[in-house]
Amino acid sequence: MSKSKIILSIVVVIAVAAFFVLRGGKPAQPAAADAVKPALTVTTVAPELRDWPQRLSASGPVLAWQEAIIGAEVGGVRLVELRANIGDKVKKGEVLAKLSDETLAADMQQQQAAYDEASARYDEAEANAKRAASIKDAGVMSAQEMQQFANAAAIAKAQKQAAAARLQSARLKVQYTHIVAPDDGVISARNATLGSVSQQGAELFRMIRQGKLEWRAELTAAQLQLVRVGHKVSVHDGSEDTAQGVVTRIAPGLDAVTRSGYAYIALSGASSLRAGMFAEGEFELGKRDALTVPQGAVVIRDGYAYVYKVGKDGRVAQLKIETGRRDGDRIEVLHGLSADAQIVASGAGFLSDGDLVNVVTTLPKLKAASALSLELHSNI
Repeated sequence: MSKSKIILSIVVVIAVAAFFVLRGGKPAQPAAADAVKPALTVTTVAPELRDWPQRLSASGPVLAWQEAIIGAEVGGVRLVELRANIGDKVKKGEVLAKLSDETLAADMQQQQAAYDEASARYDEAEANAKRAASIKDAGVMSAQEMQQFANAAAIAKAQKQAAAARLQSARLKVQYTHIVAPDDGVISARNATLGSVSQQGAELFRMIRQGKLEWRAELTAAQLQLVRVGHKVSVHDGSEDTAQGVVTRIAPGLDAVTRSGYAYIALSGASSLRAGMFAEGEFELGKRDALTVPQGAVVIRDGYAYVYKVGKDGRVAQLKIETGRRDGDRIEVLHGLSADAQIVASGAGFLSDGDLVNVVTTLPKLKAASALSLELHSNI
């Protein structure tokens, strides 16, 4: 062995001996290999029973509350004026369009003349019948002649009534050349073309009565059982505008194909909603007690929700739960958790079933943002 190696060995022996002397002659005790350190420092919370609003979400189209089809009531005349267009708000009785009335006005004058003639004939026949009746007892006129005068008066009266009816029909035709709104509302469609010849009954305009919209919510049979007339509803189309509504009627049956039923909600207060749009909404069904936990206490793994219950020995037990409604940062627990359980408030995602944890009332302020991560790595 070389001299340098001998010297190095002596130095090592001296260093070891000096270490034991400094430790009082006792060798250092090895750290307990089997001592278990907590996997995480945590705070615990108990579930809270809260009075939460019960809501039901649904979707469906926005429709017109009622639509009015406005058509021409006379045919064969030309459309000479248009006063309304799509999107216009109109009042009941407001003129939307005008048809040519020259021919109809001339026919009305002709019927007026016919009525005047029939009225004059009736007056004459009635006067003759009265004169004949006045000399009935004088014996100058036979009974047959008396009856003829009475019949002539009756015929003249009927002719006068027929002429009056034809005159009224002619007046109505002239009146119908003014196409008017049957109610307050908004024009939603216009098929009228200036200069076209109208056909009786042809649609010229379509109007949303009173400008009201309604939302038709598609619901399952089970959901329909929860909805009542008068329930309040919030409807939105994805924008910030939200329309408030009230359930006005519920369909008595289900669709044979989709097996869905419909609830109809009268809407108000949102300018962004339009007829034909598809919208989402929430029904307010009242309030119901809910057992709730913080959102941070719930861990989602493999599609299931879990919380970690802390036992008296400081170890956690993984509990599978069924979740329900959400409100802010709290989640409703439907099944799987008792109201007196103590569960890990946050950071449960770092834990496994059976882990030992260190429970404190509050986490140190220095561990605000990364407390869980730092604590986890420091205890490994």
